[in-house]
Amino acid sequence: MSNQQDYDTIIEALQQKYKSINQDTEDHLYGLLYSKPITYWDYIQTDALLSLQTQRTTLPDEMVFIAYHQINELIFKMILWEIQQVAEKEELDATFFEGKIMRISRYFDMLTTSFNIMREGMEIEQYMKFRYTLTPASGFQSAQYRLVEFASTELINLIDYRFRASIDRNTPYTHAFEHLYWQAAGKDYKTGKKSTLLVNFEKRYKDEFLRFMESYNTKNLWTRFKELPEKDQKDEDLVKAMRHYDYTVNVTWVMAHYNAAKHYIESGTGDGEATGGSDWKKYMHPKYQRRIFFPELWTKEELDNWGMDV
Repeated sequence: MSNQQDYDTIIEALQQKYKSINQDTEDHLYGLLYSKPITYWDYIQTDALLSLQTQRTTLPDEMVFIAYHQINELIFKMILWEIQQVAEKEELDATFFEGKIMRISRYFDMLTTSFNIMREGMEIEQYMKFRYTLTPASGFQSAQYRLVEFASTELINLIDYRFRASIDRNTPYTHAFEHLYWQAAGKDYKTGKKSTLLVNFEKRYKDEFLRFMESYNTKNLWTRFKELPEKDQKDEDLVKAMRHYDYTVNVTWVMAHYNAAKHYIESGTGDGEATGGSDWKKYMHPKYQRRIFFPELWTKEELDNWGMDV
Protein backbone atom coordinates (compact mmCIF):
# COMPACT_ATOMS: atom_id res chain seq x y z
CA MET A 1 0.00 0.00 0.00
CA SER A 2 1.41 3.40 -1.01
CA ASN A 3 1.71 6.40 1.30
CA GLN A 4 -1.21 8.05 -0.51
CA GLN A 5 -3.32 4.94 0.00
CA ASP A 6 -2.40 4.95 3.69
CA TYR A 7 -3.39 8.60 3.91
CA ASP A 8 -6.73 8.04 2.16
CA THR A 9 -7.52 5.07 4.38
CA ILE A 10 -6.81 7.04 7.55
CA ILE A 11 -8.87 10.04 6.39
CA GLU A 12 -11.79 7.77 5.53
CA ALA A 13 -11.58 6.11 8.94
CA LEU A 14 -11.51 9.51 10.65
CA GLN A 15 -14.52 10.66 8.66
CA GLN A 16 -16.43 7.56 9.72
CA LYS A 17 -15.41 8.08 13.34
CA TYR A 18 -16.56 11.68 13.53
CA LYS A 19 -19.64 11.11 11.40
CA SER A 20 -20.82 8.52 13.93
CA ILE A 21 -20.84 11.21 16.64
CA ASN A 22 -22.12 14.05 14.41
CA GLN A 23 -18.80 15.87 14.30
CA ASP A 24 -17.06 17.66 11.44
CA THR A 25 -13.79 15.93 10.54
CA GLU A 26 -12.26 19.13 9.18
CA ASP A 27 -12.79 20.93 12.50
CA HIS A 28 -10.83 18.24 14.34
CA LEU A 29 -8.05 18.18 11.74
CA TYR A 30 -7.84 21.96 11.93
CA GLY A 31 -7.47 21.73 15.70
CA LEU A 32 -4.39 19.54 15.24
CA LEU A 33 -2.56 22.52 13.75
CA TYR A 34 -2.56 24.19 17.18
CA SER A 35 -2.20 21.24 19.53
CA LYS A 36 1.12 20.73 21.33
CA PRO A 37 3.13 17.51 20.96
CA ILE A 38 2.67 15.22 23.96
CA THR A 39 5.55 14.60 26.37
CA TYR A 40 6.03 11.78 28.85
CA TRP A 41 5.76 14.09 31.87
CA ASP A 42 2.54 15.68 30.59
CA TYR A 43 0.95 12.34 29.72
CA ILE A 44 1.81 10.73 33.08
CA GLN A 45 1.29 14.04 34.92
CA THR A 46 4.55 13.45 36.73
CA ASP A 47 4.74 16.84 38.42
CA ALA A 48 1.24 16.52 39.88
CA LEU A 49 1.91 12.95 40.99
CA LEU A 50 5.19 13.80 42.72
CA SER A 51 3.62 16.74 44.54
CA LEU A 52 1.26 14.51 46.53
CA GLN A 53 3.75 13.16 49.08
CA THR A 54 3.31 15.56 52.00
CA GLN A 55 4.99 14.61 55.27
CA ARG A 56 3.54 15.49 58.67
CA THR A 57 6.94 15.14 60.38
CA THR A 58 10.62 15.78 59.65
CA LEU A 59 11.49 12.06 59.87
CA PRO A 60 12.88 10.89 56.48
CA ASP A 61 11.33 7.42 56.50
CA GLU A 62 7.83 8.87 56.64
CA MET A 63 8.29 9.55 52.92
CA VAL A 64 8.69 5.79 52.34
CA PHE A 65 5.45 5.14 54.24
CA ILE A 66 3.45 7.74 52.31
CA ALA A 67 4.74 6.88 48.84
CA TYR A 68 4.33 3.15 49.45
CA HIS A 69 0.69 3.48 50.44
CA GLN A 70 -0.05 5.77 47.51
CA ILE A 71 1.42 3.13 45.19
CA ASN A 72 -0.87 0.58 46.84
CA GLU A 73 -3.89 2.76 46.10
CA LEU A 74 -2.85 3.05 42.44
CA ILE A 75 -2.60 -0.75 42.25
CA PHE A 76 -6.04 -1.10 43.84
CA LYS A 77 -7.35 1.22 41.13
CA MET A 78 -5.87 -1.06 38.45
CA ILE A 79 -7.43 -4.11 40.13
CA LEU A 80 -10.87 -2.49 40.20
CA TRP A 81 -10.43 -1.57 36.53
CA GLU A 82 -9.87 -5.23 35.63
CA ILE A 83 -12.76 -6.47 37.78
CA GLN A 84 -15.12 -3.97 36.18
CA GLN A 85 -14.37 -5.43 32.75
CA VAL A 86 -15.39 -8.90 33.94
CA ALA A 87 -18.45 -7.51 35.71
CA GLU A 88 -19.73 -5.73 32.59
CA LYS A 89 -18.70 -8.25 29.91
CA GLU A 90 -21.82 -9.27 27.98
CA GLU A 91 -20.56 -12.52 26.49
CA LEU A 92 -18.28 -13.79 29.22
CA ASP A 93 -16.25 -16.95 28.69
CA ALA A 94 -13.59 -18.89 30.58
CA THR A 95 -10.68 -17.57 28.51
CA PHE A 96 -11.52 -13.89 29.08
CA PHE A 97 -12.33 -14.52 32.75
CA GLU A 98 -9.10 -16.42 33.41
CA GLY A 99 -7.01 -13.76 31.72
CA LYS A 100 -8.46 -10.99 33.86
CA ILE A 101 -8.22 -12.99 37.10
CA MET A 102 -4.54 -13.66 36.45
CA ARG A 103 -3.93 -9.98 35.78
CA ILE A 104 -5.53 -9.15 39.12
CA SER A 105 -3.58 -11.91 40.88
CA ARG A 106 -0.31 -10.57 39.53
CA TYR A 107 -1.14 -7.18 41.00
CA PHE A 108 -1.75 -8.80 44.39
CA ASP A 109 1.37 -10.95 44.03
CA MET A 110 3.31 -7.71 43.57
CA LEU A 111 1.60 -6.14 46.58
CA THR A 112 2.45 -9.21 48.66
CA THR A 113 6.16 -9.20 47.89
CA SER A 114 6.32 -5.42 48.19
CA PHE A 115 5.69 -5.57 51.93
CA ASN A 116 9.42 -6.15 52.33
CA ILE A 117 9.77 -2.51 51.33
CA MET A 118 7.73 -1.60 54.38
CA ARG A 119 9.26 -4.19 56.67
CA GLU A 120 12.89 -3.50 55.78
CA GLY A 121 12.58 0.02 54.39
CA MET A 122 11.92 2.04 57.52
CA GLU A 123 13.83 2.38 60.77
CA ILE A 124 11.71 1.15 63.64
CA GLU A 125 12.62 4.16 65.75
CA GLN A 126 11.44 6.57 63.06
CA TYR A 127 8.21 4.69 62.36
CA MET A 128 7.32 4.45 66.04
CA LYS A 129 7.60 8.25 66.25
CA PHE A 130 5.80 9.42 63.13
CA ARG A 131 3.02 6.81 63.44
CA TYR A 132 1.53 8.81 66.33
CA THR A 133 0.86 11.69 63.97
CA LEU A 134 -1.41 9.32 62.00
CA THR A 135 -3.78 8.57 64.89
CA PRO A 136 -6.68 7.81 64.47
CA ALA A 137 -6.07 7.09 60.76
CA SER A 138 -5.29 3.56 59.62
CA GLY A 139 -4.78 1.47 56.48
CA PHE A 140 -8.10 -0.04 57.56
CA GLN A 141 -9.60 3.04 55.92
CA SER A 142 -8.57 2.11 52.38
CA ALA A 143 -11.92 2.49 50.62
CA GLN A 144 -10.65 0.99 47.37
CA TYR A 145 -9.68 -2.23 49.12
CA ARG A 146 -13.24 -2.50 50.46
CA LEU A 147 -14.53 -2.01 46.91
CA VAL A 148 -12.25 -4.81 45.71
CA GLU A 149 -13.85 -7.09 48.31
CA PHE A 150 -17.41 -6.08 47.37
CA ALA A 151 -16.61 -6.63 43.68
CA SER A 152 -15.00 -10.02 44.23
CA THR A 153 -17.66 -12.03 46.01
CA GLU A 154 -21.23 -12.22 47.22
CA LEU A 155 -21.93 -10.06 50.25
CA ILE A 156 -22.67 -13.01 52.54
CA ASN A 157 -19.01 -14.05 52.27
CA LEU A 158 -17.96 -10.71 53.80
CA ILE A 159 -20.35 -10.90 56.74
CA ASP A 160 -18.95 -11.61 60.20
CA TYR A 161 -19.34 -15.34 60.85
CA ARG A 162 -21.33 -14.65 64.02
CA PHE A 163 -24.17 -13.09 62.03
CA ARG A 164 -24.32 -15.04 58.77
CA ALA A 165 -27.24 -17.22 59.82
CA SER A 166 -29.47 -14.17 60.19
CA ILE A 167 -28.55 -12.50 56.89
CA ASP A 168 -29.58 -13.43 53.35
CA ARG A 169 -30.06 -11.81 49.93
CA ASN A 170 -33.25 -10.11 51.14
CA THR A 171 -31.51 -8.38 54.04
CA PRO A 172 -31.37 -4.58 53.59
CA TYR A 173 -27.92 -3.39 52.59
CA THR A 174 -27.79 -0.99 55.52
CA HIS A 175 -28.27 -3.92 57.93
CA ALA A 176 -25.73 -6.10 56.16
CA PHE A 177 -23.25 -3.23 56.20
CA GLU A 178 -23.37 -3.08 60.01
CA HIS A 179 -22.37 -6.76 60.15
CA LEU A 180 -19.47 -6.83 57.68
CA TYR A 181 -16.43 -8.64 59.08
CA TRP A 182 -14.35 -5.48 59.36
CA GLN A 183 -16.91 -3.76 61.57
CA ALA A 184 -15.52 -5.83 64.43
CA ALA A 185 -12.22 -3.97 64.16
CA GLY A 186 -13.88 -0.67 64.94
CA LYS A 187 -16.86 -1.51 67.12
CA ASP A 188 -17.26 -2.57 70.74
CA TYR A 189 -19.99 -5.18 70.50
CA LYS A 190 -20.62 -5.01 74.25
CA THR A 191 -21.57 -1.34 74.09
CA GLY A 192 -22.23 -1.00 70.36
CA LYS A 193 -20.04 2.10 70.30
CA LYS A 194 -17.97 2.70 67.18
CA SER A 195 -14.40 3.95 67.31
CA THR A 196 -13.37 7.28 65.82
CA LEU A 197 -11.57 5.22 63.15
CA LEU A 198 -14.84 3.65 62.02
CA VAL A 199 -16.99 6.75 62.49
CA ASN A 200 -14.72 8.82 60.23
CA PHE A 201 -14.53 6.03 57.65
CA GLU A 202 -18.29 5.63 57.43
CA LYS A 203 -18.92 9.37 57.35
CA ARG A 204 -16.73 9.62 54.26
CA TYR A 205 -17.58 6.42 52.40
CA LYS A 206 -20.72 4.66 53.70
CA ASP A 207 -23.09 6.05 51.05
CA GLU A 208 -20.66 5.16 48.29
CA PHE A 209 -20.20 1.66 49.74
CA LEU A 210 -23.95 1.03 49.89
CA ARG A 211 -24.38 2.05 46.23
CA PHE A 212 -21.44 -0.10 45.19
CA MET A 213 -22.67 -3.10 47.21
CA GLU A 214 -26.02 -2.93 45.44
CA SER A 215 -24.44 -2.43 42.02
CA TYR A 216 -22.11 -5.42 42.36
CA ASN A 217 -24.67 -7.66 44.05
CA THR A 218 -25.41 -9.29 40.71
CA LYS A 219 -22.11 -8.81 38.88
CA ASN A 220 -19.32 -9.58 41.34
CA LEU A 221 -16.66 -12.08 40.26
CA TRP A 222 -18.21 -15.02 42.11
CA THR A 223 -21.71 -14.37 40.76
CA ARG A 224 -20.40 -13.95 37.22
CA PHE A 225 -18.41 -17.19 37.55
CA LYS A 226 -21.56 -19.08 38.53
CA GLU A 227 -23.34 -17.66 35.47
CA LEU A 228 -20.85 -19.32 33.14
CA PRO A 229 -21.83 -22.53 31.32
CA GLU A 230 -21.05 -25.65 33.36
CA LYS A 231 -18.20 -26.50 31.00
CA ASP A 232 -16.51 -23.16 31.66
CA GLN A 233 -17.02 -23.47 35.41
CA LYS A 234 -15.01 -26.69 35.27
CA ASP A 235 -12.24 -25.19 33.13
CA GLU A 236 -9.04 -26.18 34.96
CA ASP A 237 -7.15 -22.99 34.15
CA LEU A 238 -10.00 -20.76 35.30
CA VAL A 239 -10.59 -22.69 38.52
CA LYS A 240 -6.86 -22.63 39.26
CA ALA A 241 -6.78 -18.87 38.62
CA MET A 242 -9.81 -18.27 40.87
CA ARG A 243 -8.29 -20.30 43.70
CA HIS A 244 -4.97 -18.51 43.33
CA TYR A 245 -6.68 -15.13 43.50
CA ASP A 246 -8.77 -16.12 46.53
CA TYR A 247 -5.82 -17.48 48.51
CA THR A 248 -3.48 -14.68 47.48
CA VAL A 249 -5.85 -11.90 48.58
CA ASN A 250 -7.25 -13.53 51.69
CA VAL A 251 -4.24 -15.39 53.05
CA THR A 252 -0.88 -14.60 51.41
CA TRP A 253 -1.31 -10.84 51.03
CA VAL A 254 -3.03 -10.50 54.39
CA MET A 255 -0.23 -12.38 56.15
CA ALA A 256 2.43 -10.26 54.47
CA HIS A 257 0.60 -7.20 55.80
CA TYR A 258 0.18 -8.82 59.21
CA ASN A 259 3.89 -9.67 59.50
CA ALA A 260 4.95 -6.18 58.43
CA ALA A 261 2.65 -4.64 61.05
CA LYS A 262 3.87 -7.09 63.68
CA HIS A 263 7.51 -6.22 62.91
CA TYR A 264 6.88 -2.62 64.00
CA ILE A 265 4.00 -2.76 66.45
CA GLU A 266 5.57 -5.55 68.51
CA SER A 267 9.09 -4.14 68.26
CA GLY A 268 9.14 -3.30 71.97
CA THR A 269 8.86 0.39 71.21
CA GLY A 270 5.48 1.98 71.83
CA ASP A 271 2.26 0.58 73.25
CA GLY A 272 1.73 -2.33 70.84
CA GLU A 273 -1.52 -0.87 69.57
CA ALA A 274 -2.59 -0.07 66.00
CA THR A 275 -2.93 3.63 65.13
CA GLY A 276 -6.67 3.27 64.63
CA GLY A 277 -7.12 1.43 67.92
CA SER A 278 -8.34 -1.81 66.33
CA ASP A 279 -7.68 -5.34 67.61
CA TRP A 280 -5.31 -5.66 64.67
CA LYS A 281 -4.29 -9.30 65.20
CA LYS A 282 -7.80 -10.68 65.08
CA TYR A 283 -8.81 -8.25 62.37
CA MET A 284 -5.90 -9.13 60.08
CA HIS A 285 -5.13 -12.81 60.64
CA PRO A 286 -7.02 -15.04 58.14
CA LYS A 287 -7.60 -17.85 60.65
CA TYR A 288 -9.90 -15.53 62.61
CA GLN A 289 -11.81 -13.75 59.86
CA ARG A 290 -11.79 -16.59 57.32
CA ARG A 291 -12.48 -14.35 54.36
CA ILE A 292 -13.10 -16.62 51.37
CA PHE A 293 -14.34 -15.21 48.09
CA PHE A 294 -15.12 -18.46 46.27
CA PRO A 295 -16.01 -21.04 48.96
CA GLU A 296 -17.35 -23.70 46.61
CA LEU A 297 -13.98 -24.00 44.87
CA TRP A 298 -12.35 -25.35 48.05
CA THR A 299 -12.65 -28.74 49.75
CA LYS A 300 -14.13 -29.06 53.24
CA GLU A 301 -10.67 -29.76 54.63
CA GLU A 302 -9.24 -26.67 52.96
CA LEU A 303 -12.08 -24.54 54.32
CA ASP A 304 -11.69 -25.96 57.83
CA ASN A 305 -7.98 -25.17 57.84
CA TRP A 306 -8.19 -21.77 56.15
CA GLY A 307 -5.32 -19.57 57.31
CA MET A 308 -4.07 -22.17 59.78
CA ASP A 309 -0.92 -23.11 57.87
CA VAL A 310 0.71 -19.67 57.81
